This record gives sequence, structure tokens and C-alpha cells, in this order.
Amino acid sequence: MIVRIMGEGQVTLAESRLAELNKLDEELLAEMENGDGPGFRATLHALLAKVHDLGEPLPEDSLEPSDLILPSPDATLEEVRDLLSDDGLIPGP
Repeated sequence: MIVRIMGEGQVTLAESRLAELNKLDEELLAEMENGDGPGFRATLHALLAKVHDLGEPLPEDSLEPSDLILPSPDATLEEVRDLLSDDGLIPGP
């Protein structure tokens, strides 16, 4: 699957890796619901770092349809809230 990180570009990521990202996504969702700004920021950075660790960057001149769009590392709590679905940022079980 193709994951776009807003402001950074795209990475390819095996769908089998989504389960590893869901734990961080659940933490992020809980921190947003609790208004935990510092926790939200730390978990967002951890989630994006995990995507970079597990994925392979696409060439900068490549533009593929994205299966998943994640916020930039400097996104605000409100901006991320606008991107959320019922499952959080990462679709999952």
C-alpha cells in the first residue's frame, strides 16, 4: 500500500504491517480524546517514525494514488481530528 505523509512524500508499506501501526494509532486517539497535547505530539512522531522504519520511500518525482494519508509531524490536534475516521488514522480490526 502507498502511504502519504503530508508535507513529506510517500512510502510503500506492506498491509501486513498495519497491525503494528494500530497500537500507536489507538494511543493517539486516546490522547486526542483526553486533550493530552504533549502525549499526542510524542505519539504522532512515534507513529510517523514507525511508518518510515517499516516502509520504503517512493522517489520524490513519483506520485501514486495514496491508500492512506497521515498528517505532517507538525500537525495540530485539531488538524489531525479532521483526518480521523471511526477507526482513527489507520484502518484496522
